[in-house]
Amino acid sequence: MHLVQLLLPLTDNAGRPFDGAAYGRVRSELAEHFGIISSFTRAAANGAWKEGGHTAHDNLVVFEVMAREIDQHWWERYRAELERRFQQETIVVRAFKADLL
Repeated sequence: MHLVQLLLPLTDNAGRPFDGAAYGRVRSELAEHFGIISSFTRAAANGAWKEGGHTAHDNLVVFEVMAREIDQHWWERYRAELERRFQQETIVVRAFKADLL
């Protein structure tokens, strides 16, 4: 089993918040594809990275799904679609091996 996390920005590169419908669409798509989803939208995560000599910051919403297998091709296509929708150069989608306890 794998835990897959998607880290989506709360705002575009100009600082304007994305419409809640954008996250609802992601939630619906993932629930339809995987049958279950968790999202952490109330207390956003904070991200930081070095870019061109300064530190950039982002507030993030985290979505999680459990998958038996990782379909690399499907995830690459979906990540590219999210990057287009959320106007991002890169959106982090990561997977961890998970044991159900």
